[in-house]
Amino acid sequence: MDTRRLILLMVFLFSSFMLWENWQKYNAPKPAPVAAAQGEAGAAVPQPSAALQAATPGAAPAAPAATAPAAGETFTVTTDLVKATISAQGGDIVGLELLNYREHDDKKKVFQLFDPKHSYTAQSGLIGPGLPNHRTQMVRVPGPTEMADGSDELRIRLEAPAQNGVKAAKVLTFRRGSYVVDVAWEIANEGEKPLVTHAYYQLQRDGAAPAGETMMVSTFTGPAVFSEAEKYQKVTFDEVGSGKAKFAKTADNGWLAMVQHYFVSAIVPKEGVSREYYMRKVEGQNLYQTGVIMPVAEIPPGAKGGSSVALFAGPQEQAALKKLAPASPR
Repeated sequence: MDTRRLILLMVFLFSSFMLWENWQKYNAPKPAPVAAAQGEAGAAVPQPSAALQAATPGAAPAAPAATAPAAGETFTVTTDLVKATISAQGGDIVGLELLNYREHDDKKKVFQLFDPKHSYTAQSGLIGPGLPNHRTQMVRVPGPTEMADGSDELRIRLEAPAQNGVKAAKVLTFRRGSYVVDVAWEIANEGEKPLVTHAYYQLQRDGAAPAGETMMVSTFTGPAVFSEAEKYQKVTFDEVGSGKAKFAKTADNGWLAMVQHYFVSAIVPKEGVSREYYMRKVEGQNLYQTGVIMPVAEIPPGAKGGSSVALFAGPQEQAALKKLAPASPR
């Protein structure tokens, strides 16, 4: 009897302990959820390599990463081919509908290439303390947001707060019949010292496969780089995340892209301009960025300067891509 009572007592004590532990877990304070957009906004501004810094003496490094600001307000821009959603935070393109295409799973819905569900965005900024980047809250200059009948282009201008005598604005130019958006930074140096900086342009996306991809139908989704020397190089998200991605890091030609099924977004700098390509995983998140850093010509006091690239975002139409970047592969 004593042995039986001892066993029953041990079972009772063990059960009581488990109930107490579960009660503690249930009643413990829950951590506050982290907004998905915080990681996007909080991603550090990219840094040029030591070699590119040496080639542009006087350029200031990026400011230390700060706490992610609140997400900016958004507005939409409509042309004959696309409907773009632009955020006041960085002037980023955070949504892009291709009006002539339909979603894979729902033919009644317009296909969305830049998609908040995948954190798929086009971002850009300037590198240096006080200069605007993809986390800066900007102000849209009033103007039309729909392409008017008879008009061939639509310009959207967002201005950043002036800092240290430097005024900067981001200008997005949409054109009729085109999937190309000109992305430009206009800089006015009203300070007392020459301004030397770099501009960066990047595409961000999560690593999830797009709708329609299955084990039976698998196509490449991920970043790619093209240069005349190294040709076309595709890189997987796993390679980026592990730091084992191999691609052309420097060039004065070519482009970089984010490829997805029959669609692509590509950043195409001007030919002959030195640039550095980079790919990285946003720390702690399933987000990947591929981008380019380019030096901005020195801007003397009282002068203006800037930087620009072409952003193609649409179907992989070879003729259009070839026209934009003649050296592109067929």
